Amino acid sequence: MTRALPDIVTFWRGPLDQLRQTCLHSQLAAGHKVTVYSFDPLPGLPDGVGNADAEAVLPYCFSERLRPPQPDGSWRDWTTLQFSDFFRIRLMAQSAGVWLDADVLLLQPIRIDPAKPYFAWERGRQIGNSVVYLPPADPIVAEFEALMQQDELTPNWLSLSHRVTYGLRRLRGGSKRLSDIRVAVYGPAALTALARRHGRLQHVLPKKSFYAVHAEPKAFFDRSDFSGIVSDPDIIGLHISPKGRGALPPVPGSLYGWAAERFGPRAP
Repeated sequence: MTRALPDIVTFWRGPLDQLRQTCLHSQLAAGHKVTVYSFDPLPGLPDGVGNADAEAVLPYCFSERLRPPQPDGSWRDWTTLQFSDFFRIRLMAQSAGVWLDADVLLLQPIRIDPAKPYFAWERGRQIGNSVVYLPPADPIVAEFEALMQQDELTPNWLSLSHRVTYGLRRLRGGSKRLSDIRVAVYGPAALTALARRHGRLQHVLPKKSFYAVHAEPKAFFDRSDFSGIVSDPDIIGLHISPKGRGALPPVPGSLYGWAAERFGPRAP
């Protein structure tokens, strides 16, 4: 069966650092149409990458249901991450393409069966949501769409540990917003629970498809022998966990250095 080369879509706020620019360049180099959604103009957006209005996908005011903004209107702590968890599902409902986080470096093109989900194990029992495709009629999309109709945004698939944490916080007089209990409550944990509920686990790709260096950022940022990674046909891309290093210059002899030389923005 012929698999399709999908469009790539993502969401971003603020300037794009060199790491994200490099990753977006790699997605273009793999032959994909790439679109970054935003509420404001994006400084540093690479040539060839499209920019679309995020408001048309998920209104800005939805962020206030996660938590109130700062007095100056800026988003607090986890708001951007959790907003993007919902945003990517809205893109799936609109058949916009495959979601890739802006820090996913592609080593080869992504090809999908548009009728089937596409994602990969991030670790032992958790699916990552930095690379996600769902057909618009998929029940996982429907579950998120139903959740977004609720005022409290409390999922019916919430894990026991999250329910206990949430209950204890309410009893102690803490925040009554579920979004405050953990940054990833609507992210990989939710995707994993729903994939299990709806029989989607058979579609999950092996961990190394996209997460070969995710938990070990030194393997990307520090000098190393990375030849086995870039030559492995089973590694489609790399989701990178920058941990504050995205704006630092690449270290010579590192995988990041190799990627910046091959895909990175060129000086004028």
